[in-house]
Amino acid sequence: MTEKKENNFAFVDGQNLHMGTKSEDPAWQVDFFKFREYLKKKYNVTRAYYFLGFTIDEKSDLYDKIQESGFILKFR
Repeated sequence: MTEKKENNFAFVDGQNLHMGTKSEDPAWQVDFFKFREYLKKKYNVTRAYYFLGFTIDEKSDLYDKIQESGFILKFR
C-alpha cells in the first residue's frame, strides 16, 4: 500500500517576517529560496503564500525574488 503524503500550505505574513528579522542584532537577510525549500522538506508544504502590502517604490525586484523562490505572492 502506498503511503499518502500530507498536502500542507504555508501562509507567510511578509511584514511580520521582515520586522522580526530586522529587529535582531545584527539584522539578518532572509534567503527566500532556502526558506521555501525548508518549508517543502520539513513540512511537505506544497503551496506557500507570501502576503505583503503592495508598493510601487522600487520593490519589483523583491517581488520577483519572492516569486522565483516558489512563493505565491498575494497583496493586501
